[in-house]
Amino acid sequence: MHASLTGRRRVGLALLTSAALAAASVTAVTVAPASAAASATVTVNTGTSLGTIPAAGHGVNVAVYDGNMNSSPISGLLRDAGFTAVRYPGGSYGDIYHWKTHTAEGGYVAPGTDFDTYVSTVRSAGAQPVIIANYGTGTAQEAADWVRYANVTKGYGVKYWEIGNEVYGNGHYGSGWEQDNHADKSPKAYANNVLQYISAMKAVDSSIKVGVVLTTPGGWPDGIVGSGDSADWNNTVMSIVKDKADFVIVHWYPGATSAADSLGKVSQISTITSTVRSLISKYAGSRASSIGISVTELNPSYQLTTATAALFATDSYLTWFENGAMNLDWWNLHNGTSQGPATGDDGTPDYHDEGILSSGASGEPAVNTPLPPYYGLAMVGKAGSPGDTLVRASSSSSLLAAHALRTSGGVNVVLVNKDLNNSTTVSLSYSGFSPGGAATVVQWRKGATSISTSSAPSATSITLPPYSITVLKASGGGTASPSPSASPSPSPSASPSRTPSSSPSPSPSRTPSPSPTPGGSGCSATYKVVNSWPGGFQADVTVTNTRTTAISGWTVGWSYRNGQTISSSWNATVSQSGAAVTAKNVSYNGSLAAGASTSFGFTANGAGDVPAPISCTIG
Repeated sequence: MHASLTGRRRVGLALLTSAALAAASVTAVTVAPASAAASATVTVNTGTSLGTIPAAGHGVNVAVYDGNMNSSPISGLLRDAGFTAVRYPGGSYGDIYHWKTHTAEGGYVAPGTDFDTYVSTVRSAGAQPVIIANYGTGTAQEAADWVRYANVTKGYGVKYWEIGNEVYGNGHYGSGWEQDNHADKSPKAYANNVLQYISAMKAVDSSIKVGVVLTTPGGWPDGIVGSGDSADWNNTVMSIVKDKADFVIVHWYPGATSAADSLGKVSQISTITSTVRSLISKYAGSRASSIGISVTELNPSYQLTTATAALFATDSYLTWFENGAMNLDWWNLHNGTSQGPATGDDGTPDYHDEGILSSGASGEPAVNTPLPPYYGLAMVGKAGSPGDTLVRASSSSSLLAAHALRTSGGVNVVLVNKDLNNSTTVSLSYSGFSPGGAATVVQWRKGATSISTSSAPSATSITLPPYSITVLKASGGGTASPSPSASPSPSPSASPSRTPSSSPSPSPSRTPSPSPTPGGSGCSATYKVVNSWPGGFQADVTVTNTRTTAISGWTVGWSYRNGQTISSSWNATVSQSGAAVTAKNVSYNGSLAAGASTSFGFTANGAGDVPAPISCTIG
């Protein structure tokens, strides 16, 4: 394995230690001594919404130095884990990678990792791309040309673009791991250049969503005022960018001193998100509520291939979603190791590898073997799908994390037993929902090399193995509509189809059923609300050619009944006159073969009910 596989990534992020975020932490959980089965109660309130699972929130990173990133098993492994986003071209490589030549200044690029091959893998997995535009050694024009190639020439519909990786690590604050060839490396210079990138990129495709790099609250160099600056990185950048970016980016590597400490780091998440949301509100004016928060790199930075990392993955991803994050990308698909295996605090192997799949390095399992964090992330995919409503769940035990989701089939309760030594018998009660008879149990436990599925006689009691992750799927009914929670409420990001949408503000009701057009016009359209929050919603419309021959253009129309107004759109030109809305294809998605489909999306103000009828005409 090339040395770059373990070298160039995010050098310096060890500075984001648990000590740096101590103010955001609470006392870590402790491992109880071995004894008889512990007991706990979990209460699920289906009437309290914490938002919805974002359309492309469940992500992972890949890197161009990884020769296995597009190998034949990868798309299936990504799909089986339920990943909906894949970030490219790999951390700090984003600031040295040139997409046109498929080269990286001073870095190694593996064969078969080019942009088109990456997109093919992502599409096969049912996910969507998240791209780092080269800020460090690139230009706004290079980024705009990439958007043109991706979305105009190839029609890939790539929506989420970051301007650089960890640009604050460019040496301006003394520590320099991120390549930055700009003479001025200050946050002011970065922000002004970001505006040029946004302008150039959106001139090519106005529907894309562009993100700006911030430092993680509580982590280095948050709060530091550099030489010649009047404020720290975050305040300087946001005071210039204001409302021009569509989302902001932080990375989260909390670090830990023990397995128990690592599992307690989830407590930092609400503090980080509320601090970032306050920063956005301070500078973005009326658009603040539509600017999302994306965590494009994260992992616990502690014993990364152990069972502890798996439990951390499930608990942290669902907690980020509950706090409104629109996209999470674990570092990394493969990463490699230069150290021999060790034993983690929990007794499972620690290969000192940040990959969720083995790289096949010395002492590791065969290449592409799933490691424990893969299973932890896969359990997030088993917990729910984009659009499912996160609802309030509370646990009586500090060693038992509980999350819950309202789905089209009932309620899924996610239970993470952090007790290393003891099984835990859990009694569950539900508000606003009446579970039916037997329940489905999806489970991963310490040491397992697969996820099991079984049945339970009821959804009101279950015994969990030590150090395990369980999704208890209950069917049943209930009339309670989720009401806004008083807690997390980061606002939604205007987000495209198959794109990270913010899962922010509470969703007042279940997603309405799709509304199809009548046939006979040469095309049909299906309208579906995929995300909602107080005062607004996000919807997708799928257009299908119903002819036996190709069509070269389409127009979809509908009228709102309750004063809704369109606020942003992508993959279509959308106009509104009074209640009437018209959406026309853009240059790259008007031509549809017989039976082929395309989609567009938008955000709007008002209630997320589905209008009818929806018309579709060709031409």
